[in-house]
Parts: sequence; C-alpha cells; structure tokens
Amino acid sequence: MSGVLVLNATFEPLAVVSARRAVCLVLAEKVEMLHATPRAFRSERRSVAVPSVVRLSRYVSVPRPRHRSPNRRAVFARDRDSCQYCGDRAETMDHVLPRSRGGKHTWDNVVAACRRCNAQKRDRLPSESGMRLRRRPAAPSPTTWVEIAAGGVPDAWTAYLQPRGDLRTA
Repeated sequence: MSGVLVLNATFEPLAVVSARRAVCLVLAEKVEMLHATPRAFRSERRSVAVPSVVRLSRYVSVPRPRHRSPNRRAVFARDRDSCQYCGDRAETMDHVLPRSRGGKHTWDNVVAACRRCNAQKRDRLPSESGMRLRRRPAAPSPTTWVEIAAGGVPDAWTAYLQPRGDLRTA
C-alpha cells in the first residue's frame, strides 16, 4: 500500500501512482498535495514530503470503459474476502447460476465462496442446495478499482473515495 491516490481537479479518483511519480508531479506543479505521509524524499538542498493524496491542477477528461469482466481479485475485493453464503474467509469463486446450466461469467452471477460452501453447492442453484446469498452480487463501485490497484485503502483516502458532491465546490 505504498501508492499515492491521484484525484482529478473535480476530486474524482483517477489512479494510484508510485510515490516517486507523485513527487515528480508535485515538483512539476501539475498536482497539489492534499495529504502527506511522514516520509520524505531528500536531496542535498531540498526535502519534499511524500504525498498520500494529490489533486490534478487541471481537469482531465477520462474515457470510461463500458464493461470490465469479473476476475478473481476484483470479485474478492468486492465481496471483502468473505464467503457470500456463510461469511467465512473466501477461497474460491462461485457462479450463482452454474455455467453448466447456462450461467454467464458476469458480475451479477459471480460471488466469492469458501471451499466448503462451493463444494456443497456444486452445480445447483443456491435454493436447491439449501443455501442463501448474504448479498445480491452486482458490479463493483468505481472505488473498488482503486482498492484493487493499491492493495487496500489508507485512512487518508476514505474521504475521497466516498461519493460526495460537496468536495467539488472546495
């Protein structure tokens, strides 16, 4: 989790970059530092704090991908590494409607599951195997991609990853 969160001029999360890249952006005055870490890059004549969150000086238009397919890392992040049937630690992915029955590999059909629940469910529907989903699967929020890229979310980032309209006027 040594990355730096980069926000657009509108405070929209854009990416996670390395600390070195973020310091270069600060020195080039392309970003403003919103939060700093206790660490610093030092030279003979200068010391620059390592940022945790930076904001671009200018707005950048970013084309949005229409569709991202589910992968193991993203499904586990969306489901917080917990089995969607029993709540234990997840180890596998499960298709709610099994692929053998025509189920697709889509966000609304894939969940994280522990080995025991996945083996118990097999190629049946949850109702047929006496199981219930704790939460209905859906595509992850855009902030989930930031969490996947960074490997976690530091406390300084949480305020910027929540959908808030009041930050735009700041």
